[in-house]
Amino acid sequence: QVQLVESGGGLVQPGGSLRLSCAASGFTLDYYAIGWFRQAPGKEREGVSCISSTDGSTYYADFVKGRFTISRDYTKNTVYLQMNSLKPEDTAEYYCAAGTPSVTTVQAMCVTHDFGSWGQGTQVTVSS
Repeated sequence: QVQLVESGGGLVQPGGSLRLSCAASGFTLDYYAIGWFRQAPGKEREGVSCISSTDGSTYYADFVKGRFTISRDYTKNTVYLQMNSLKPEDTAEYYCAAGTPSVTTVQAMCVTHDFGSWGQGTQVTVSS
Protein backbone atom coordinates (compact mmCIF):
# COMPACT_ATOMS: atom_id res chain seq x y z
CA GLN A 1 0.00 0.00 0.00
CA VAL A 2 1.39 3.36 -1.04
CA GLN A 3 1.45 5.73 1.87
CA LEU A 4 3.02 9.02 2.90
CA VAL A 5 3.19 9.91 6.57
CA GLU A 6 4.14 13.34 7.85
CA SER A 7 5.51 13.97 11.32
CA GLY A 8 7.39 16.60 13.25
CA GLY A 9 4.72 19.23 13.61
CA GLY A 10 3.88 20.90 16.89
CA LEU A 11 3.72 24.14 18.81
CA VAL A 12 6.74 26.43 18.58
CA GLN A 13 7.43 30.01 19.56
CA PRO A 14 8.10 32.66 16.91
CA GLY A 15 11.69 32.45 15.78
CA GLY A 16 11.87 28.77 16.58
CA SER A 17 12.53 25.78 14.36
CA LEU A 18 10.88 22.52 13.42
CA ARG A 19 11.83 19.72 11.07
CA LEU A 20 9.00 17.98 9.29
CA SER A 21 9.46 14.48 7.95
CA CYS A 22 7.65 12.76 5.12
CA ALA A 23 8.18 9.00 5.22
CA ALA A 24 7.06 6.79 2.38
CA SER A 25 5.98 3.19 2.49
CA GLY A 26 5.04 0.95 -0.37
CA PHE A 27 7.21 2.81 -2.86
CA THR A 28 10.61 4.44 -3.21
CA LEU A 29 10.67 8.21 -3.08
CA ASP A 30 13.87 8.39 -5.14
CA TYR A 31 11.94 8.32 -8.39
CA TYR A 32 9.33 10.89 -7.50
CA ALA A 33 9.15 14.61 -7.21
CA ILE A 34 8.19 15.68 -3.70
CA GLY A 35 6.31 18.72 -2.59
CA TRP A 36 5.45 20.32 0.73
CA PHE A 37 2.21 22.23 0.90
CA ARG A 38 0.29 23.96 3.65
CA GLN A 39 -3.22 25.07 4.36
CA ALA A 40 -4.27 27.48 7.04
CA PRO A 41 -7.89 27.68 8.26
CA GLY A 42 -10.01 29.59 5.79
CA LYS A 43 -7.26 29.76 3.21
CA GLU A 44 -6.44 27.81 0.10
CA ARG A 45 -3.68 25.24 0.05
CA GLU A 46 -0.38 26.71 -1.11
CA GLY A 47 2.88 25.26 -2.30
CA VAL A 48 5.76 25.73 0.12
CA SER A 49 8.66 23.86 -1.45
CA CYS A 50 9.25 21.21 -4.08
CA ILE A 51 12.17 19.05 -5.11
CA SER A 52 12.59 17.27 -8.41
CA SER A 53 13.27 13.58 -8.90
CA THR A 54 15.82 14.09 -11.64
CA ASP A 55 18.40 16.73 -10.87
CA GLY A 56 17.52 17.57 -7.29
CA SER A 57 16.50 21.09 -8.18
CA THR A 58 14.39 22.85 -5.60
CA TYR A 59 11.81 25.58 -5.41
CA TYR A 60 10.76 27.69 -2.46
CA ALA A 61 7.82 29.99 -2.24
CA ASP A 62 8.85 33.58 -1.58
CA PHE A 63 7.27 33.55 1.86
CA VAL A 64 9.66 30.79 3.07
CA LYS A 65 12.75 31.48 0.97
CA GLY A 66 15.84 31.69 3.14
CA ARG A 67 14.06 30.11 6.11
CA PHE A 68 12.99 26.63 4.95
CA THR A 69 15.07 23.87 3.39
CA ILE A 70 13.81 20.74 1.63
CA SER A 71 16.02 17.67 1.48
CA ARG A 72 15.96 13.94 0.79
CA ASP A 73 17.43 11.05 2.76
CA TYR A 74 17.58 8.22 0.27
CA THR A 75 18.64 5.69 2.91
CA LYS A 76 15.53 6.39 4.98
CA ASN A 77 13.13 6.91 2.08
CA THR A 78 12.21 10.19 3.70
CA VAL A 79 11.99 13.83 2.69
CA TYR A 80 12.43 16.62 5.21
CA LEU A 81 11.40 20.22 5.50
CA GLN A 82 13.64 22.13 7.88
CA MET A 83 11.81 25.23 9.04
CA ASN A 84 13.75 27.99 10.77
CA SER A 85 12.82 31.48 11.93
CA LEU A 86 9.19 30.47 12.12
CA LYS A 87 6.53 33.16 12.11
CA PRO A 88 2.92 33.09 13.33
CA GLU A 89 1.81 33.25 9.70
CA ASP A 90 3.49 29.88 9.12
CA THR A 91 0.77 28.29 11.24
CA ALA A 92 -1.00 25.71 9.07
CA GLU A 93 -1.51 22.04 8.36
CA TYR A 94 1.49 20.88 6.37
CA TYR A 95 1.21 18.13 3.77
CA CYS A 96 3.76 16.27 1.71
CA ALA A 97 3.01 14.91 -1.72
CA ALA A 98 4.78 12.65 -4.19
CA GLY A 99 4.30 12.10 -7.86
CA THR A 100 5.47 12.43 -11.40
CA PRO A 101 4.06 15.80 -12.39
CA SER A 102 3.40 16.49 -16.02
CA VAL A 103 4.94 19.94 -15.69
CA THR A 104 8.67 20.20 -16.10
CA THR A 105 9.84 22.71 -13.51
CA VAL A 106 9.77 22.41 -9.74
CA GLN A 107 8.17 25.82 -9.54
CA ALA A 108 5.32 24.65 -11.76
CA MET A 109 4.92 21.54 -9.61
CA CYS A 110 4.43 23.66 -6.54
CA VAL A 111 2.06 26.03 -8.29
CA THR A 112 -0.14 23.37 -9.93
CA HIS A 113 -0.09 20.92 -6.99
CA ASP A 114 0.24 18.21 -9.64
CA PHE A 115 1.02 15.27 -7.34
CA GLY A 116 -0.70 11.89 -7.19
CA SER A 117 -0.08 10.83 -3.60
CA TRP A 118 -0.72 12.92 -0.50
CA GLY A 119 -0.12 12.46 3.19
CA GLN A 120 -2.61 13.20 5.94
CA GLY A 121 -0.82 16.27 7.22
CA THR A 122 0.88 17.49 10.36
CA GLN A 123 -0.12 20.62 12.26
CA VAL A 124 2.37 23.42 12.80
CA THR A 125 1.42 26.17 15.22
CA VAL A 126 3.68 29.16 15.76
CA SER A 127 2.60 31.14 18.78
CA SER A 128 3.98 32.71 21.91
